[in-house]
Amino acid sequence: MDDLNAILTPGMLVRHPGMPDWGVGQVQSNIGGKLTVNFREAGKIVIDSSRIGLLPVFDG
Repeated sequence: MDDLNAILTPGMLVRHPGMPDWGVGQVQSNIGGKLTVNFREAGKIVIDSSRIGLLPVFDG
């Protein structure tokens, strides 16, 4: 999972595979395996990239 999350950069859109209700989130930062993502329905969430593989969104 780390490898996929390592490509996530600020501004990219993502979804959380286990939390579809959160909607699309925008990556705020990716520092030391901790991703800060601002989700439309859940607000700002910090995600441990060693435990959760976020899914990039390319269609908005």
